[in-house]
Formats: sequence, C-alpha cells, structure tokens
Amino acid sequence: MKSNTSYIKKIFYLMLIFLSANSDYSCAQVLLKKQVTLMGSVFEITIVDQDTLHAQNNIDLVIAEVTRIENLISEWRPETQISEVNRYAGIKPVKVDREVFDLTKRAIDYSNLSNGAFDISIVGLDNIWKFDGSMTEVPSADAIRKSVENVGYQYIVLDSLNCSIYLTRPGMKIGFGSIGKGYAADRGRALMQAKAVEAGIVNASGDLSTWGHQLDNKPWLIGIKNPFKSYKTIKILRMNESAVATSGSYEKYAEIDNQRYTHIINPKTGYPSTGLTSVTIYGPSTEFANALSTSIMVLGQKEGIKLAKKYPTYQYLLITDTGKIFKSR
Repeated sequence: MKSNTSYIKKIFYLMLIFLSANSDYSCAQVLLKKQVTLMGSVFEITIVDQDTLHAQNNIDLVIAEVTRIENLISEWRPETQISEVNRYAGIKPVKVDREVFDLTKRAIDYSNLSNGAFDISIVGLDNIWKFDGSMTEVPSADAIRKSVENVGYQYIVLDSLNCSIYLTRPGMKIGFGSIGKGYAADRGRALMQAKAVEAGIVNASGDLSTWGHQLDNKPWLIGIKNPFKSYKTIKILRMNESAVATSGSYEKYAEIDNQRYTHIINPKTGYPSTGLTSVTIYGPSTEFANALSTSIMVLGQKEGIKLAKKYPTYQYLLITDTGKIFKSR
C-alpha cells in the first residue's frame, strides 16, 4: 500500500517524546522499539515487557498482524481481495472476508457522516494533478470534472448476506490509504492487550495507538509541532490508552502562479482542498481519527469543527493555511 506522507517529515511534525526513568512495573522491565516498513510506510513498534525476548516476540506478532492486514486490503498488491474487487468493477460482486467487508462498511459510514468529504473511492480519481514537480499548469475545468466520474461511495454496493462488495461503475476503485494504517495500529494494540502486554505504541508514520504507561509509570507524551514553526510545540498530549492521527497538506503540493495546490483532493469536486494546512485528531481509535482528520481537511475549518464536535470523545487541533490555530478545549 503506497503512502501519501513522508515518514521523516511527519516525525518532524508529530514527534514522540519519551521520558527516561526506572521501571515501576512489577513484571515489565524493558522498553524495546523496532522500525519496519509496512503498508508503504515506516512503522515504529514500542513494547514494554518483562524482558527483551518477550518484547521482541510481541513486536514480531504486531508486524505479522499488520502484514496480514496489508495482504487483505492493499490496492497495490494484485493478489489482495481489494485488488480483486477493483478488477471486477462494473462486472460482478466479489466475495471477501468479513473483516474486509466490515472495514468497507465503516468507510461508507464515514462518507455518510462527512457528507462525502471522506470517500475510499477517491483512489479511482484520474491522475490529472501531479505533485512530483512536473505540473506546470492547473488542469482544465473539463478535465477536473471528468476526473471524478468514477468516484462516489454511493456506487459501492455491499451484500452482507453474501459478504460481497460490488463497484457498480467500470473503472471504479477503492483503497484504504486514508484509514488502513490507523486500522492496523488499532489492531496491533488490541492484539497486545489481548496478550496482557503491559504497554506500548504502534506508530504508523505518525498515526498511532498507545496503551499503558512508560517505564516510570507516566503517560506517553506526544508533541504536536507547528509545520510553520518547527521549533515550536503547540501541544503535548499525555496518552495512556488513546490514539492520534494527522492529515496535512504541507508535504505534497504543487505551486503554480504563486498558488499552492495540495494533494488532498475533494472527492466531490476533484479540486484540491484549501484553507487548512494540517488537522490532528486524538481519541480512542486511530482509524476513526484518520477518517475525521481526512474529512476535516476537505471540509475546511468551519464545517470541520462542526463535524468534530459531534464526537466529544475526540479532540482536534487545526492549523489554517495562514498559520492560525484552532483547538478543542
């Protein structure tokens, strides 16, 4: 699964801050970290466990779980169930695992709650916007209109009885680049908690799930940096069992005639989103935080905050294109 974010830049923006201390756990004595490339991104897995061997084994279990998920939902690997769904768009429904079906159903729910600002069929967008430095002029209005012809979550048909997914329009595609890593981070945390692992973090390139405490029995500390002022920390989150996700337009963009066009596209219009440079959401689930942050980037500050306030267990921190900061109490 390809990533739309640079791990190095994202860490520059969303930085883990660990406090060094001695263990207060009765059985957990070590903190072990490992970085590995999964889903086209760098995952950093941190485990607090009774010894190094147990910690390493549990890290390997998390890696195996994320790999399993990638092998189900990646639209870039031809052997996955989602790739098969895409191949048979406009032809026939495809039977999938219940896990894939349920994830797709939740994604459609996120589309409904955001009035289409979130849409997993955005991957079917015609690639008329280039963010690799090669684009020198804005696509025509006609090209932009045509680019979204195969985008629309309302054309995804789910059959719960047969556990199948059908894309009714030929050329349609779905993909989970927006929530897949968040889902994997949540599943890694759930797996470790089921095994009674004391604490840890599953960090999917800055979108992460945490549980438990650091070795000194204090919360995990997550510092949110300002992309306009890299030396400044806007807020430090104190997290136990929690999650955080960020969507931003500050990494991939094109500048044409002194106008910046970002890689986050409005799935309804085909035009890049405007108004917000970054959106950070934190609360119980990384997957849902991913969905909210993506939706708010498209909706903009006013409508985005309205949406965020519907979910009081989640908090927000928005930075506008002019550097203004909005955050929940």
